[in-house]
Order: sequence, then C-alpha cells, then structure tokens
Amino acid sequence: MKNFGAFIVGDEILSGKRQDGHFAKLAALMAERGLRLSWVQYLGDDRKRLAEAFRRSLAAGDVVFSFGGIGNTPDDQTRQAAAEALGVELRLHPEAESEMRVRFGDDMTPQRLTLGYFPVGSAIIPNPFNRIPGFMLRQHYFVPGFPQMAHPMVEWVLDTFYADLFAPAAMVEKAFWLTGAKAYESALLDLMEDIVARYPTLRLFSLPSIVEQERRHLELGVEGAPELVDQAMEEIRTEVEKRGIQWSWRP
Repeated sequence: MKNFGAFIVGDEILSGKRQDGHFAKLAALMAERGLRLSWVQYLGDDRKRLAEAFRRSLAAGDVVFSFGGIGNTPDDQTRQAAAEALGVELRLHPEAESEMRVRFGDDMTPQRLTLGYFPVGSAIIPNPFNRIPGFMLRQHYFVPGFPQMAHPMVEWVLDTFYADLFAPAAMVEKAFWLTGAKAYESALLDLMEDIVARYPTLRLFSLPSIVEQERRHLELGVEGAPELVDQAMEEIRTEVEKRGIQWSWRP
C-alpha cells in the first residue's frame, strides 16, 4: 500500500491571512476512493526549505500532492524548489505552452509563458478551470493554490493513476461514545492494545474530550474491513460493559 502525503505551501497560510482550503478536501477526495493520507506538512514560500522537504519526500517514494506556489511572481518558489530538489533545470514544457496559447491566444505574453516552465522531465497536469497546467514527476503532483483549480486536478490524478488502489466499499468506520468517570484513555489502554494486536489490519482511534466541566467523554472506534470492524466493536462493547462504562453509538 502506498503512502500518500501533501505539502500545503504559502506564507499567507502560515501568517493566518488565508485559511487552508486543501487538507480537508484532499482527505475527503481520498476517503471517497478508499484511500487515506499518511501525512500533511505546511510550508512557507522559502525555496531552501521547500527543496529540502521535496528531497525527503522524493527519497521516501511517497505519492505527494503539493498545493500552491507554482505561479510566476517572486514569492512563488515551488517550481524552482522542485527543480533544485531533483537537480535539474526549469524548461518551458511544450504541452504547457500549447495549453496556454489556447487559453490566452493573442494575449499571450512572455511573462505568462513563464507559468509553463517546469523541472526537466515533468509531465503536465491538465487544469480544467483555465488551462494553465500543473506538473508531475516521480509521483509528486504540483497544483495551484486556488481550490477551484487544484481539487479537480487532484481528482484527475487519483482517477488516472491510482484507480487500482481504490476500495471505497471495503472500508467502514464505527465508534462508541464512552462517558462517565471511567471513560478515560489510560484506563482502557489494555483493551486498546489487545484490539490492535488481534486486528492488525484495522485502524483504532481514541479521541478524548471534556464536556460539562469534569464530565469525561471518549470517542473510541475502529476503521477497516466491515466484518472485522463489527467483530472488534462487539468485543469493545462487551469489555466496556464489564467495566461499568456507559456507551452509545456515535452517529
């Protein structure tokens, strides 16, 4: 199973001037296809730091989506950083040029043409919004920061290259709300460890919170193949009842 990750790039996000519009959407697009993100990292528009991050992810062999920073203004450094990480030059991509000449026609300028300069060896990612493409190489997919453009481009990548990994009907998630004085993680560690050991293909999650001042509230559940999820949840229910912990199904 491949690991999927994402870089979300932009000083404006780190400063709080703009809110990230990519993380939740990417997770949702992948969940619809039975996939899951392994990691997400936020980065500013710093070429050196970006290049270091890209080197690490390229070496790891992960499938990576990078959002933002592929424009042609001085603060956009993603294309340059990707080229630096790969040890190649930026060069005008002929397919990108063709797409943009269709888009701009007689209004094409040398400045606009720089949007099609990608690291040597790249292929383009079609942009259905305005035909200014992104680029891809070595399972790294670089798309604009605008959600209207980026999200259809991500869908195209997933459906074009990773459909063999899709398993939307094979994964379910179920959870209990556990409440009361005994509903805290430390008291249930042995149960959680036992479930993880006996159901290694499931993902167990535990999300504690405090409501109504001191009232404990724990969301405890598993995700995975339906039949295994049902078995594990039944074992969790039996055990929490033995321990006198109140439970209800999470909606």
